[in-house]
Amino acid sequence: MDAFRDVPEFFEVEIGESLVARTETLASFRELGPPDLCHVIKSTGRAGQKDIGSYHYVSGVDASSSASLAAYLNSLTYAVEDSNAWFSKSTAWKVRSGCYCCFNAFSRVDIRVDVKIPGGVNAYVIDVRGERHEATPELWQETYLSAVLRAILYADDANYRLAGYRKLDPITSPDAEIRFLQTAEALFMKGWQLGSDPEIQVASVVSNHLTSGILKYFGDSYRYDQAVNLFEKIFAKDSEVASLLAKAYIGMNEEVKGLQVIAHALRENPQSYTLLHVQCDFLRSKGQTEWAAKLARQAVNCAPSEFATWAKLTEVYIGLGMFESALLTLNSCPMFTYNERDLHRMPAPARTHLPTKQFIADSGILEEDGGKEEVDVALLRLPAPGLRGTFAQAYALLTRLVAVIGWDELLKTRSAVFVMEEEYRAQKAQSAMDLPVEKPSANGRDAKATPKDSSVRDSAVTLASSTEALSENGSSVGRSMNGRADDNASTIGITSPTERSTGPQDGDKLGISSENIPTIKVSSESDREQEHLERSKSEDEEESSGDDNNSTGGEEDADGQEITFGATAGVALEKPTAAAAQTEDEGTDGNNNGTRSPRLEKMMQQDGFSFSNKRLCERWLDNLFMVLYEDLRIWTIFRAEVAHYKTQHVAYRKTGSEWEILGELGLRLQHKEEAKEAFLRCLDNKFSAKAWTKLLEMYAEEGDLQRSLNAAIRLTAYQHRWYQESAYPTAIAHYLFKLGQTHGHQKISYTMLSMGLPEGLLKLMEAYLDYGKMFKVEGYDY
Repeated sequence: MDAFRDVPEFFEVEIGESLVARTETLASFRELGPPDLCHVIKSTGRAGQKDIGSYHYVSGVDASSSASLAAYLNSLTYAVEDSNAWFSKSTAWKVRSGCYCCFNAFSRVDIRVDVKIPGGVNAYVIDVRGERHEATPELWQETYLSAVLRAILYADDANYRLAGYRKLDPITSPDAEIRFLQTAEALFMKGWQLGSDPEIQVASVVSNHLTSGILKYFGDSYRYDQAVNLFEKIFAKDSEVASLLAKAYIGMNEEVKGLQVIAHALRENPQSYTLLHVQCDFLRSKGQTEWAAKLARQAVNCAPSEFATWAKLTEVYIGLGMFESALLTLNSCPMFTYNERDLHRMPAPARTHLPTKQFIADSGILEEDGGKEEVDVALLRLPAPGLRGTFAQAYALLTRLVAVIGWDELLKTRSAVFVMEEEYRAQKAQSAMDLPVEKPSANGRDAKATPKDSSVRDSAVTLASSTEALSENGSSVGRSMNGRADDNASTIGITSPTERSTGPQDGDKLGISSENIPTIKVSSESDREQEHLERSKSEDEEESSGDDNNSTGGEEDADGQEITFGATAGVALEKPTAAAAQTEDEGTDGNNNGTRSPRLEKMMQQDGFSFSNKRLCERWLDNLFMVLYEDLRIWTIFRAEVAHYKTQHVAYRKTGSEWEILGELGLRLQHKEEAKEAFLRCLDNKFSAKAWTKLLEMYAEEGDLQRSLNAAIRLTAYQHRWYQESAYPTAIAHYLFKLGQTHGHQKISYTMLSMGLPEGLLKLMEAYLDYGKMFKVEGYDY
């Protein structure tokens, strides 16, 4: 056989094409870079037999020297699968040579090690121009730290899914951990060169991928003492690291020392927003939210261009119940474009080899895919899962806000702080009425307006231009923020509750009225088409047809009979209608006969009406409201369907993929128990690693040892099926160590023994506890 036994492989069409493709894409790597690339050439040694080239991705290999990388390539020579033919010995394939590529994220170069078997080892450096250089000890040190950080930060990154990616343990012994700490200390001041998380605009000494990797590695195992030792050494040289030191002290329950560090550092550097955020989080954990608000406001003053400061202030305002201030603060957040993780751009392989270990296949835990499931198109088109970076975090704040005050109150708050469409029309119409009608002068030109009229006109034009620049038809609802946002207006009209009872009842509202509940089928694209058709009619036609359109709320069952729903108590979910493009007769009614609408007349008659106390809503936040509306609309329909089926004593059925999407939707909208139920329903239909991961997190927080181990076993089998062979750092190890703080590792070990696991799976599960024992994680000795 020409393939490895338990290692993924992509076979090349032309030998070496993967190395050429990697060289060509070196200049596009912006941050930590891609995983390591391992390329091998196999040969039979027979004349006339062509050699074959293959490659796979890997992380966690010791990249401190050429010898350690050559050792990994040499280990692959023992992984070639033997021939299954017992009656005749076929010519065996052997690894003739190999090339290991590891990206240096500090110097932006690729270190490569060529190995000839048998033969020598040659190490060299390839820069972004494809030129060769000599590998120096400084470059090796940077490459080693880059490789370890990739293994730590890419271990459970949901945004980094790569086929054929083999993940090994980056740190396997206390000695290896000491070397990691020494290298991190030596290169700490260069950490900003690695880049930072998406919500950080400019990487700094304390906000970069190096500090994120250190805190993740030691924080996931609750061993902050090692991080404290590192930060103490650096703090003696640079006081800017005080925020990291204080965070580590608080993490290891040394709160007094942490506060002493913060107090000392703030005297020297009172403008450090990271220090203020650590103190703010500490005060919030102690229930002193009002004090935390003062610190959060000061942090915004110190770093107004950072998203993190505005987001923190929004969280504090929500905790204080200052919802208008929270919405205004969220609207002020600076948003950054999300950059995808560094990836290879490889040519299509001739064939792919993704083997499964035999004991995992025999366990029966991983079910084979039974074909592609049908999923409701409305669930597939939900835009929220596509949000990334600052947009995803802003949406999380918005969902937290709506979970506290509800949708209707959120719309009222929104209309109270932002300029609405009707308000803008009223102001523009009032300004037009105040302008005197000037007659042409003798020379045929218009007479000049008085300074007062001119200022009124200029203000109206300025407001109109600012709104028109952000205004388009908002019919395309629910697009993601990553470069696909439509040109919705930045001002949104909200219908008041009194007008909801008299206004047109069209498809803009979710049909949960006092008489009907939504139909069983989740709405799809036809709903949007119906809304578009109804918008094209006049107001009179909408009022006459609205009741007819919304009066029937049922669908046919399997027997062909229509299912009608009885009266249920519900609240209509109002859709925030986007401001339409302005017309020449703006401010008049729908018939364009020169008369103003009653609502516009009422607003114009209000005394002292102005925009002085309101702001324009940012376009991205305007779109996030539409994304939230889509989520709430689907969720409300889903819960109404569940309630109806329960009253009818009929089983409510969905496919596994649909339950998985509904579970994620519930988590986004802060409905934890309903989300857990949806994930369990999903697992009744199919195996889902995403559902098991979410359930493991919930069970670990609840301290449920038996269910947590049940989820951990299945996730471990899944991860090893797809070549994630590392025990730590992983989400599974993190939650097991969290349980170990309460139950102890011995109880976890005995519980696993009592479950009667196959020997291979039991050995994989014990690897987590072996790591805890080796590095003395809390709970290892009881």
